Amino acid sequence: MKPTNIANPDYFHKVVDCQWACPAHTPVPEYIRLIAAQRYSDAYMVNWKSNVFPGILGRTCDRPCEPACRRGRVEDEPVAICRLKRVAADNKGEITDLLPLPATKKNGKRIVCIGAGPASLTVARDLLPLGYEVHIYDAEKKGGGMIRTQIPRFRLPESVIDEEVDYILRYEPVTHFGKRVHSLKEVLAQGWDAVFVGTGAPRGRDLGLPGQKEAAANIHIGIDWLSSVSFEHIDKIGKRVIVLGGGNTAMDCCRTSRRLGGEDVKVVVRSGFDEMKASPWEKEDAQHEGIPIINFHNPKEFTHKNGKLTGVTFTKMHWVEKDGKKRLESTGEPDVHFECDDVLMAVGQENSFPWIERDIGMTFDKWDMPVVDEVTFQSAIPNVFFGGDAAFGPKNIIWAVAHGHDAAVSIDLFCNGKDVKKRPPPGVSMMSTKMGIHEWAYDNDISLDLRYKVPLVEPEVALRNVKIEVEKGFDPLLGYKEAQRCLNCDVQTVFSAPACIECDACVDICPMDCITFTENGEETELRGRLNAPATTLTQDLYVQDGLKTGRVMVKDEDVCLHCGLCAERCPTGAWDMQNFYLEMTHAGCNSAPKPKRAPQPVGAK
Repeated sequence: MKPTNIANPDYFHKVVDCQWACPAHTPVPEYIRLIAAQRYSDAYMVNWKSNVFPGILGRTCDRPCEPACRRGRVEDEPVAICRLKRVAADNKGEITDLLPLPATKKNGKRIVCIGAGPASLTVARDLLPLGYEVHIYDAEKKGGGMIRTQIPRFRLPESVIDEEVDYILRYEPVTHFGKRVHSLKEVLAQGWDAVFVGTGAPRGRDLGLPGQKEAAANIHIGIDWLSSVSFEHIDKIGKRVIVLGGGNTAMDCCRTSRRLGGEDVKVVVRSGFDEMKASPWEKEDAQHEGIPIINFHNPKEFTHKNGKLTGVTFTKMHWVEKDGKKRLESTGEPDVHFECDDVLMAVGQENSFPWIERDIGMTFDKWDMPVVDEVTFQSAIPNVFFGGDAAFGPKNIIWAVAHGHDAAVSIDLFCNGKDVKKRPPPGVSMMSTKMGIHEWAYDNDISLDLRYKVPLVEPEVALRNVKIEVEKGFDPLLGYKEAQRCLNCDVQTVFSAPACIECDACVDICPMDCITFTENGEETELRGRLNAPATTLTQDLYVQDGLKTGRVMVKDEDVCLHCGLCAERCPTGAWDMQNFYLEMTHAGCNSAPKPKRAPQPVGAK
């Protein structure tokens, strides 16, 4: 194998599994150490720079970082990364003086964002400090998009939404709230330098089953119903409720129903429990509130009597493997009927672009979605960009934020006459954490604690009011203990072959047997003869040559605990622990005022 090029920022970035998995590439270990040091405002700002909505995401993020967490490979329970984000948000002080200053003068470029959801708000936040004049249109009277309309208040208080949306509005975009855009052709005729479409996926899928028209008064589209609850247009539901669908929206619908008078609420899903799209913790929360999830039942018909819904008939399903592929088919058993007073359909969301004319040069695909470049987010109309659910279909808030950052980079490049495909590199730094022979500027002790549970409000209290936040969040002490579980994956082991005397002291002391000195070879063969065979192919091997014996040093990055014992034991300093910090490219990264990176806390995680 060739020596590893650790100068490539992607190499060590990939080792920081949580940051690599985060769509916005938030420097997770950095802010966790700051939380442990009780520097909550600094931790909040590390988050704010990357993910824009720390308090919101600390409650609602889909947590792609956690399945990737290295701690989960040690004990099957990742660090509670998402809930630690909330610790920073809940305990921060006044942070407005840490935010970038508003632009002192405009640069003459006018941008319009259609939709005021997380993607559009991210675009606005990134471009406004650079001097752009940004206008935001949205049909609702307040900004936030699906954050405000579709996430129940028992998961996300409105005060948190208002606070974090206001951090963006302080840069004074021109807001046109309560105004729906009806024509992209009309928008383009207004001469904007760039247009960003962040309208989300506003239409819930309809099943169109027999009996639906006759019983329509009690059959509701899930996301529309949640919006009506959020805006207090709906405050009650029938006692017997069936929720159709297995995603996070279905979980929000069933839990909201319990708070609005539903006594017998059940979720019915066509697939199996493991195949449900809902996050594991969302399913767990629903079951914690006494809501059963019934799997392998496919809705067939809505039953009714005298124009009133009486129930739903289901076909029992099971997985069948044919031609090497699994698919759901009827078991052939008799149909099942569940009685109910109301049905909420949460079987998916679709994009809806009736306001985009088909004769203006926009290219659409076979699903009637605008064709959007996956890197630049540019459409076939060069000055029109998309992001969030409007770009590639429904995902989640953190993906919308990531799209917003990338689209803002493209808009900035486009407005300055530059090639949008030539992306500026991220900011990267490497800094030794050595304080002495056996002392490091980070706490390298490995906590033995298991993952801490987030305290919850008692169900009998929580279920009385749709606005009572269920999760209490970690207090500072629990936040500190959970932060101590982080393995500091961004503090990298860096090896210098010229300084190595091949004494194998690092090999002897490594608790994971992840360091090997051996003859070089092809990767597949080499992985099999390390001290502990490296079987996880998705994580790289760290290979360095130049040793006096002609051997190579090979380290399996997948199982390394970043404990620093190799560097402590090394008699020549061939090993060093270096803090790797990566900040993703944002619009105007070479010129925009940025929050200062908080210095590393000494002696704290």
